[in-house]
Amino acid sequence: MGSIKIAPSVLSADMANLKGELDKIAGADYVHFDVMDGHFTGNLTFGVDILKAVKRSTDVPVDAHLMVSNPDETVDWYADAGADMITVHYEASTHLHRTLTHLQQRGVKAGVVLNPATPVCVLESIIDVVDMVLLMSVNPGFGGQSFIPGTIAKLHELTAMCERHGVSPMIEVARVGAHPSIEVDGGISSKNIAEVVKAGANVLVAGSAVFKSEDPAAEVALLQKLGNEAAQEA
Repeated sequence: MGSIKIAPSVLSADMANLKGELDKIAGADYVHFDVMDGHFTGNLTFGVDILKAVKRSTDVPVDAHLMVSNPDETVDWYADAGADMITVHYEASTHLHRTLTHLQQRGVKAGVVLNPATPVCVLESIIDVVDMVLLMSVNPGFGGQSFIPGTIAKLHELTAMCERHGVSPMIEVARVGAHPSIEVDGGISSKNIAEVVKAGANVLVAGSAVFKSEDPAAEVALLQKLGNEAAQEA
C-alpha cells in the first residue's frame, strides 16, 4: 500500500483567519474544500473566490468536493480557480463519464463521491476511469458528525471491485489507467483511522479532528503516522 494521505477539511477551519489556519496544516497532503450550494445539501459554504484565496495562501494541493445540484455545468469554475482534484456526486451528475473525462482532459484529477445510502455497485461501469473514489462516512452538509460504521463494509466492497477490474485502491494515483485512490470523508480521527485504512482507504478527510485540536500540525502528523502504520499492517 502506498503512503496514507491526510486531507484536512477547511469546513472546520476559522474562516476569519484562513491564511493562519492553512499555515497550521502545511504538512498535510491535500486541503479538502467542501462546496455546498444549499440545494444538494441543506447548507451553503464556499464558492470560487474562496477557493482562489486558498490557492493563494498555501502550496498544498486542493481537493474540491462539489456537493452541488449541477456539477456537470459548474466543474469548470473550480478547475479555472485552480483545484488540483475535483470530485462530483454520483447522485447529482447526469453525465458522469463525460464530466470526469472532461476534467482529466483539462489536467485535473477527477473523482466520484457516494453518499452513505448509495451502494458501491453503481461504480462498476466507471471505476476504470476515476482517479478518486470518495465514500461519505457521514451525511453531507455539516462538519463535526460521527462516522457511520457501515462505511467499513462499503470500503471492503469497493476494494474488491477494484481488484476485479485490475486496479489497486492501495496505491495513490494520478491518471486514467493508473490506480484510483479511495478517500473517506467524515468523522475521521485518531480513534478510527487504523480500521478505515485497513479496510482499503488511502486518503482520509479530517475536519474537526484537525482544526479543533490544540495543535493542528501535530494532529496531521499523528494521523499520517497512525495511517501509515495501519497500512503496513494491512
